[in-house]
Amino acid sequence: MKTRHIYRCTSCGHSQPRWAGKCPGCGAWNTLVEEVEQRTPARSTRASAAAAATVALGMVDTADAPRTRTGMPELDRVLGGGLTPGSVVLVGGDPGMGKSTLMLQMCAVLSSALYVTGEESLQQIKMRADRLGLDVERVQVAAETAIESIVAMITSLRPAVAVIDSVQTMMTSLLESSAGSVAQVRECTALLTKVAKQTGVPVIVVGHVTKDGMIAGPKVLEHMVDTVLQFEGDGMYSYRMLRALKNRYGSTNELGVFDMSAQGLRDVPNPSEVLLSDRRAGEPGTAIVAVIEGTRPLLVEVQALVSPSGYGVPQRVSTGYDAKRLQMMLAILDKRGGLNVRQSDVFVNIAGGIAIQDPAVDLGVAMALASSFFDTPLPQGVAFIGEVGLTGEIRHVSFAEQRLSEAFRLGMREVVLPAAAADSLAAPPGGRLVGADRLTSVLSTHFR
Repeated sequence: MKTRHIYRCTSCGHSQPRWAGKCPGCGAWNTLVEEVEQRTPARSTRASAAAAATVALGMVDTADAPRTRTGMPELDRVLGGGLTPGSVVLVGGDPGMGKSTLMLQMCAVLSSALYVTGEESLQQIKMRADRLGLDVERVQVAAETAIESIVAMITSLRPAVAVIDSVQTMMTSLLESSAGSVAQVRECTALLTKVAKQTGVPVIVVGHVTKDGMIAGPKVLEHMVDTVLQFEGDGMYSYRMLRALKNRYGSTNELGVFDMSAQGLRDVPNPSEVLLSDRRAGEPGTAIVAVIEGTRPLLVEVQALVSPSGYGVPQRVSTGYDAKRLQMMLAILDKRGGLNVRQSDVFVNIAGGIAIQDPAVDLGVAMALASSFFDTPLPQGVAFIGEVGLTGEIRHVSFAEQRLSEAFRLGMREVVLPAAAADSLAAPPGGRLVGADRLTSVLSTHFR
C-alpha cells in the first residue's frame, strides 16, 4: 500500500501535488485542502477483485439488529429505538446546549462506555459527573487527540458505546495539517467509521457548529456517518430539542425534548403541558395550535403582535415560525381577509423557544395575527389546525386524529380544523369539532 499527499479543491474536486492559493480548475481561492491518497499495487487489486463475491438480494438476512437502550427515552425516540451496533452518530449543536452533559449521562447508564475528550481534562469530566450525581464507575475516560490511539482503545475495550468529544480536536499522523482542518476531520471520521463497522461498537461523535448553525467541517462528514442529530434550544429557556437530520436506522421526523436543570438533562415525556404551562388565557394575539413533530403531537401557543409602525418600512419578525411563510400569511390576510397590515409592525413567536416546521400551524398564526389586529382575545379552550393556501382555503393536514386526541386530552373544548377532517372524525363527549374550508369563514366567526 502506497500513500501520497495531494491537495484537492473542495469546490470542483481538482487535485494537484502542491498547495496553491487559487484553484487552477475553478478559480476559487483558499479551497485546496490536504488529503492522503492510498494506492494499491495492481497485483493485489486483481487478487481482491478475483476474490469478490456477490449475494442474491433475496438471501440477505433482514432481521433487525438488537438495539442498545441509552436509558434516556427521548434520546432513544430520536435514534429510532436505541443505538444500533456499528452505527456512527454525529451530534451537533451550539456551545452550551448540553451535548457533553447528554453524552455523559448516557454513558453513566450503559453497562460499559468509553468517553474520549479532546477539549476537557479528566478532572473536569469527573467534576461534572459529581455535580450531576452520576454513577460513573463503569465509564472509561481518556484525554486523547491521536485518532490511532483512540481506535486502539475501541478495539481492545469493546465498550457498549464510544463517545468522541469532539471530532474537531482529533488528529491523525497521516496528515500534517492542524486539528479541525477539513482533511483532518474527514480522515478521523473515516477511521472511526471503519472501526465501528469492524467491531460493532456504536460510536457517537460530537461536532462543533458554525455561526450559521451548520456542523463544522466538510459536508461529506454528514454523508459518512449513519445518523446526524442536532441539539438546539434558546439560551433563555431551559428546554432543549433534539432532532434527527439524517437517520439510516429510523425516522428523521422525531423530536426529543429535554429540560436542562442543575441535575442535568431531564426527559420531558409530555412537552405540551410544559409549553402551555405559562399561558395566560384571555390575552389578545394568542392562539393554541396542535402540531405534529414526527409521530408526536404537540400543543403550542402562537403569540402575535400587530402594532402601527413608526418607521418607513414596517418590521416583520418571526421566532420559531418561518419568516417567508409569515410574509405569505400577511399577504393572504390582506388580500382574502381584509386585514390591512401593510403599515404595521408584525411580530410572531412560538412560545417556549421551539421551532415549528409543520404547515398546520398556519391557521393558528393567522388567527393570532387577527386577534392582535382587532385587539380581541380568542375564546378559551379553542385550538386550531390547518394549512392555509394562497387562495385562502384551509387545506387537509396529516395525523388529524392524533392532533385531536392531544388537544382534548389537555382540556380543549373546541377544535377548528379542515372541513373534510371534521366530517370523518368524531369528538369525545364534551368536545366539539368545527369544520372550515375558508379562512374568511373562521375570521367572521370569531371577529364579527
